[in-house]
Amino acid sequence: MFNWLGQIMDGKRCLDLFAGSGALGFEALSRGAKLVVMVDQNSNVARVLKKNADTLEAEHCELVVADAVKFLGQETRHFDVIFVDPPYQLNLLPIVLPRLLPHLENDGLVYTEADTALDFSSDWQIWRQGKAGLVHYYLLKKAG
Repeated sequence: MFNWLGQIMDGKRCLDLFAGSGALGFEALSRGAKLVVMVDQNSNVARVLKKNADTLEAEHCELVVADAVKFLGQETRHFDVIFVDPPYQLNLLPIVLPRLLPHLENDGLVYTEADTALDFSSDWQIWRQGKAGLVHYYLLKKAG
């Protein structure tokens, strides 16, 4: 995925929804991201993310303990890259994807994964896509 995004993320503002392990956000930081906001609603996960951020001295990492959908409803910032990898069984992508549009810079990208092939609304353009095992992954841009 970082081959698609570019090896250098200098100055990019990233949002890592459903952060989980934080692997995508921490990788973006290691590649020079200006800011990574990691959102996860599980407070235990957030504690581990905080500990890892402290260990890595990740100064440009902001942790938010919140429901991702509610976070998007309250957040006003725009991001260059948004990582969206919700638990597949919750089927949250149809709910989350439309809510990303106001938060994505015009030339921004969204990386997402799913356990089935996805059809996207006309709001999205598939820039890149692939499949590894049972996982379908996509890099999306705003359409138009």
